[in-house]
Amino acid sequence: MKVALIALILLLLSATVSVAQVEKTRPAQSIAELQQQLQKTLSDTHTPGLAVAIVHSDGPEWIAGLGKADVATGRAVTAQTLFRIGSTSKAFASLSILKLANKGKLSLDDPVRNVVPEVWFENRWEANHPVRVVNLLEHTTGWDDIHLREFAFNAPPTMDLRQALEYGRATRVSRWPPGTRMAYCNTGPAVAAYIVEKITGQRFEEYVQQNFFIPIGMKTATYFKPSPLSDAILYNEDGKSPYPYWNILYRPSGAVNASADDMAAYLQFYLGRGKVNGRQVMPAADIDRMESPSSTWAAKAGLKNGYGLSNYWSVRDGFIYHGHDGAVLGGLTDMGYMPDYGVGYFYSINSSNSTAYNEVGRAIRAYITLKLARPAVPDPGSLPTDVHDFMGFYEPDSPRIEMIYFLDRLTGISEVYFQDGKMRIASLQGKRTFVPVSGRFFRYVPNEGLPEPVASAVLLIKSDDQLIQTGWMTLKRMPTWLALLEIALTGFVGLAIVSVFFYAPFWLIGGFFKKRRRPAERAMRLWPLVALLTLLSCAVEFALASREIFDRLGQFSPWSAAIFLTTVLFAIASLASGWAAVRGAGHGVRRLVWIHSVVVSVALLIATAYLAFWGVIGLRTWS
Repeated sequence: MKVALIALILLLLSATVSVAQVEKTRPAQSIAELQQQLQKTLSDTHTPGLAVAIVHSDGPEWIAGLGKADVATGRAVTAQTLFRIGSTSKAFASLSILKLANKGKLSLDDPVRNVVPEVWFENRWEANHPVRVVNLLEHTTGWDDIHLREFAFNAPPTMDLRQALEYGRATRVSRWPPGTRMAYCNTGPAVAAYIVEKITGQRFEEYVQQNFFIPIGMKTATYFKPSPLSDAILYNEDGKSPYPYWNILYRPSGAVNASADDMAAYLQFYLGRGKVNGRQVMPAADIDRMESPSSTWAAKAGLKNGYGLSNYWSVRDGFIYHGHDGAVLGGLTDMGYMPDYGVGYFYSINSSNSTAYNEVGRAIRAYITLKLARPAVPDPGSLPTDVHDFMGFYEPDSPRIEMIYFLDRLTGISEVYFQDGKMRIASLQGKRTFVPVSGRFFRYVPNEGLPEPVASAVLLIKSDDQLIQTGWMTLKRMPTWLALLEIALTGFVGLAIVSVFFYAPFWLIGGFFKKRRRPAERAMRLWPLVALLTLLSCAVEFALASREIFDRLGQFSPWSAAIFLTTVLFAIASLASGWAAVRGAGHGVRRLVWIHSVVVSVALLIATAYLAFWGVIGLRTWS
């Protein structure tokens, strides 16, 4: 079962996580050589097209389009072709809020309920930990990320933000006190954009056009479907199967279409610290604020690395970047810049091919850093004096997507120990090593590549709980006995269930022999096999549905109905297996068969109870 479940989560995340390894090539020595590398990547990965910009503080170095915007017609990508930049769009919600804050219209610390009481959300800690405006933008509301139902909705362009927020109310429930942990959530920026509309009396898209797109020089950027022949058609990983244009429900969170020309101007805005062509569009202090996380426990403790106002830190090959990436069906985008070096880049591909996305980014970053000196890596510090208080087992405590948290629990339980002056965090997801910086701060040392030059994790004690927090993840100390019990039960369930598949052929063949046609034995063999087949079929349904996941699972369909039914059938078959094992005692069933049946039935019942607790039994992906 565990293998099937892990396969399931990998399929769900396959749009954003690459599992392919690509051969590294030497950094390009010129733009001409970089262009050759990028064109080769497009060809090797069957990726139709690419928009790219490399910009310095004093101006752009290269703005271009490569490949095809439309495979069917052969239309080429140019620097003016519009690509969907996905979540890179979110920063305009933060910029708009900051602009209004500068005018005294609101504060980042204002409780959202005081500003827009008509927007529904639930927070049982509201009295002492209200959802504040800053939490919407730093993803610290504690809300679940939007459900497949919201992703799947093809919103008409006339639909306003208030209507969109009413359509997707269910996810806006704080799962922990706001302003403590970070969990990425697409609803927050949409609520922030609605606040902008309420204060200004303007449609959010019009406000952004007037106050940012035009002043920055993003002449063709738009939140709505571009005119024909100006946009890049989006394609599946094969580079041949197109996706239809999809009107995102929460436009402020990911609907912008922009060209390489537009994004070059946008990068110049950040490198200029808010200044464009001599005009200060936004104060430099606001750009600094966007790059500085503030509302998680880690940020309050002094950890600078993390997710700020729609702008996050990332360390790649020893360099520190700010910016944001983005993903839509059929399109992947990355925008990063280094203000200390005065250089930044943007690229977008019109395909869901994550291998191409990663290789293009690697080539661009290798080129722009070719002649730059990496930030100095500080010498390791000393371990905290109370380090032994943090040794033990931890559980993931800030899931982004509640629907798949049951898998995080299986794979994310981690053992934390300290060895050779380093902190090690080991789980089924791998082993990570951190070296101390100062106090309780640690920096990450990857297994491959260069060590990070800044702290990225901090040890915390909150209400007698030991925690380890990064900008994106929170681990919470759990009792050792409970961790070992969960690990043991997971192993027990996995082995017991796998044994069903090993023995099933013998059971089926044995059923042809008269001496083995005992009804009680037959039931004890049949029901565990049915349970496992339903679980396997559920995983297969997810795998097949993931090719068109929003249409197939984001609404009631034969696919989503099949997943609902197979999870229910799994529970029924598991219960029937247990009942058959109980009834089989004393009915002439061979002892070894009965013992194995009891073991498997107990494993199935444990799995059923676990899945039912997390809402997987009777899963309604369309709700």
